[in-house]
Amino acid sequence: MRLLAFAVLALFAVTQAEEGARLLASKSLLNRYAVEGRDLTLQYNIYNVGSSAALDVELSDDSFPPEDFGIVSGMLNVKWDRIAPASNVSHTVVLRPLKAGYFNFTSATITYLAQEDGPVVIGFTSAPGQGGILAQREFDRRFSPHFLDWAAFGVMTLPSIGIPLLLWYSSKRKYDTPKTKKN
Repeated sequence: MRLLAFAVLALFAVTQAEEGARLLASKSLLNRYAVEGRDLTLQYNIYNVGSSAALDVELSDDSFPPEDFGIVSGMLNVKWDRIAPASNVSHTVVLRPLKAGYFNFTSATITYLAQEDGPVVIGFTSAPGQGGILAQREFDRRFSPHFLDWAAFGVMTLPSIGIPLLLWYSSKRKYDTPKTKKN
């Protein structure tokens, strides 16, 4: 009998814990390469997997210092009045890295009310981790088509191919006299 009462009580506690909003948040970099002086796009996705709406949702990301990153478009601190159950919200921010080097892309903080009069719930997004920001010159060196380099290579190899060709042609013309026809 005690075991049955304990099982019912545990089941009731689990269903009570499931009530309210529950947010899952992710932070991802959309660029393949982060390059100094070029746009870096971040996307935040927030999913409400709970049974009620999340209220006073606030996303704040303080991991991008203004001396290292400039904001091109979007905001790093965003508020929503509510996020309905079984729905999602996306937010995109475009930053411009001002310095090259390694940078730790940490998680953003998300705060919300799970129920109308409930306590404030604090959560974190996923963290992309440490990534390298390439210098513009290094990126161009690796990924540019190098048209000027190939043109210089062609001009430099022209004498090593052209001089033997001219010598061959002049000796061919000198020793290869056409036979005259006898009528």
